[in-house]
Amino acid sequence: MNDFLSCQSLRVSIIGAGNVGRTLAQRIVEKNLADVVLLDIVEGLPQGIALDLMAAQSLELHDSQVTGTNNYEETADSDVVVITAGRARTPGLSRDDLRQINAKIVVNTAKEAIKYSPNAVFLVITNPLDVMTYLVWKATGLPSHQVMGMAGVLDSSRLQSFIAMELGICTANITALVLGGHGDLMLPLPRYCTVNGVPITELLDRTTINRLVERTRNGGGEVVKLLQTGGAYYAPASSACLMVETILRDQSRLLPAAAYLSGEYGLTDLYLGVPCLLGCRGVKQIIEVTLTEQEKEALLISADSVRKNVSLALENLGMV
Repeated sequence: MNDFLSCQSLRVSIIGAGNVGRTLAQRIVEKNLADVVLLDIVEGLPQGIALDLMAAQSLELHDSQVTGTNNYEETADSDVVVITAGRARTPGLSRDDLRQINAKIVVNTAKEAIKYSPNAVFLVITNPLDVMTYLVWKATGLPSHQVMGMAGVLDSSRLQSFIAMELGICTANITALVLGGHGDLMLPLPRYCTVNGVPITELLDRTTINRLVERTRNGGGEVVKLLQTGGAYYAPASSACLMVETILRDQSRLLPAAAYLSGEYGLTDLYLGVPCLLGCRGVKQIIEVTLTEQEKEALLISADSVRKNVSLALENLGMV
């Protein structure tokens, strides 16, 4: 057989065809990263989105294929499985409020997907992010490095944007770092936020930095309040796409992600946002940055909140 014809494309399956899922599908194919299988329980929805995206293929000049389906069998042999399924945030609904609603959905989704893609890397987007990532790890039985959550990239990107707006500087010149759970107790680290190597602590006063930190913590809620009918999806999809690209191309990029901790930062048996080297098999290495005593305490508070919600989710699902 002709070698060219026998080549197999990379495949990413996205479970959940809501705003995040469909936008992520668009990002992936327009970057020509992989073929995409978009799955949803609503009949016709993923098929219609796939057809619409394929109609733009010649205009966007890519050759990636998009398949819409309600059948997990069509996700077989995926290199990456992205879980976005679940209820989105609406005004008055916190990420933690979503725990009971989304836990069962995410566990069932993970169990079905792993049947057909036992070697895939799983990326979780559904909120509450850190809790859902732990549940996916438990449900799939995969090595912990093959399961991760998308949070730190999004939170850090929001902080970058807020710094850029404040200083009137291009976001490309700014790096930012946010650790901890994806919620109100996340830990933005101004000491590790720089503008072309210059710490923002040299460029902004403490009051301004604190304001930007709080805006980052409430960044998702701010979008929810403005939209009134749902949550953010453009930035989450872009964040997930960057992680998918890093995995598929084995780029060994240092990105903040919800990763399983086995003693790092003094924490064990927990998924939490930390800096990670990502590659083709998932989390290659967790990087431990130096924290002040105050930062350590804040990280522990965030971790305790995640651990409590994990325990509640496991108990409700009978997975203790």
